[in-house]
Amino acid sequence: MAVETDVLDELRRLRTRIPWLTGSLAATVDGLVLAHDVPDTEPEGLAALTAAALGVAHRMTDAAARGDFRELLVRGSGGYVATYAAGATAVLTLLAGDRVNVGRLHLEGRRSGARIADLVATHVGPGTGRHADRPEPAEHLATAPPATARPIGTLPVRTPQRPTHQPRPQTGI
Repeated sequence: MAVETDVLDELRRLRTRIPWLTGSLAATVDGLVLAHDVPDTEPEGLAALTAAALGVAHRMTDAAARGDFRELLVRGSGGYVATYAAGATAVLTLLAGDRVNVGRLHLEGRRSGARIADLVATHVGPGTGRHADRPEPAEHLATAPPATARPIGTLPVRTPQRPTHQPRPQTGI
């Protein structure tokens, strides 16, 4: 079986487990659709937007020193868009109505993200995709070599510095 078929089966099972789930999409971190179950939505556009949001989310977690990206939740007036990491090369995006149980959405989304990561790693193999140069999370590596350089695609951290000169006090204003 191809990875797309296995991932689509997982997306369909996910729809039966979460009431008010209106769509799901699995994509690569580069924005290419792996499988989708998103009626009334253009899957290629959603995958591209997911990749863009994923890039921003990675930068936010890096800048805030909050570790590796896990998930992103956006709430609109008509419901939720939830994005979950599915390994280093894939991402899962779920669309849900405003009456969804957000705790259940997170629980099932995390589980499905892990399953999709396993499916993609088995069929495709690790080390591909835009964020493949990022180090693996610590729980996946027994002994990680020390990082000597900042990975490509991450932003440098700016450290505020004191000015080299002291401003002159203003008098007579």
